[in-house]
Amino acid sequence: MELFVGRPIHVLAVDDEPGALAVLEAAAALAGFHFTGSTHPAECMDLARELEPDVILLDVKMQELNGFELCRKIKQDPSIQLIPVVLVTGLDSKEDRLNGLDSGCDDFMSKPVDRMELTARVRSLARVRRLTENLDNAEKVLESLARGVEAKDDTTGDHCNRLKRAGLVFGQHLGLSAPEIKALERAGVLHDIGKIGIPDSILLKPGELTPEEWNVMKTHTTIGAALLEPLRTMRRVVPIVRHHHEWWDGNGYPDGLSGEDIPVLARIFQLLDAFDALTSERPYKRAFTVEESCAILEKEGAGGRWDPTLLKEFVTLTRA
Repeated sequence: MELFVGRPIHVLAVDDEPGALAVLEAAAALAGFHFTGSTHPAECMDLARELEPDVILLDVKMQELNGFELCRKIKQDPSIQLIPVVLVTGLDSKEDRLNGLDSGCDDFMSKPVDRMELTARVRSLARVRRLTENLDNAEKVLESLARGVEAKDDTTGDHCNRLKRAGLVFGQHLGLSAPEIKALERAGVLHDIGKIGIPDSILLKPGELTPEEWNVMKTHTTIGAALLEPLRTMRRVVPIVRHHHEWWDGNGYPDGLSGEDIPVLARIFQLLDAFDALTSERPYKRAFTVEESCAILEKEGAGGRWDPTLLKEFVTLTRA
């Protein structure tokens, strides 16, 4: 897939030596890159936010603000932290490279800069940047859709954000890996995205659903999973979205899975989702206290709804 059609690679370079910038600009021009240069390191953050370049080249030895410090600032700013940063330096000691890695840089280049090497490294990093940007944009669209579904129902309040926080806390308690915790957090927002495919006459019906309407409502799990499945970054989230209404005894939906056949992240998430529903006020119920909610979950668990081991961990953490 060609990522650079119609939009040349944009390089932002910062070096307080005008001569060094001129060399980089000449190399960029020969490669067909769009180039922006600055001799003022303090301008870099604003320029990066305004221009959203594909790659940032930073000289290490600058008087006003050295490259290590500037790189660290870039990588701490959520709006620009995904832009690849290359440190251009005449320093080649192990300590300098460790400092660069610690600051979050994506690559190094040595001075004097070799034009062919510069072109190859920038193209490679820009390709990664464009792919990351596309994935990031796709995830933002999905999140907007999910929050749009949540906004239709004014009874759920801040449900998604609460589940996102709960996924982080419970995931850490269970000792899950960082990718698994991230999947739980994403599921907090995306678990009901499939409701975008449910007619409002069913989704927002104030009274009890008929059996036919309930069967339609159940399809939100499979619709949501199908929406997320094309994104590789969602591979851990898809099983949560599809299976968060399965029951330990096999009486859930959509696939009637039971026991450990239900993906473990879905078993974890369904406890968070149920607890949040219990502790939140709805038109048909008051908000139950934490203790009341834990007691209800334990009663349901005894009836075969929840993973008994995970339920025990959850109520222990919640009551602490």
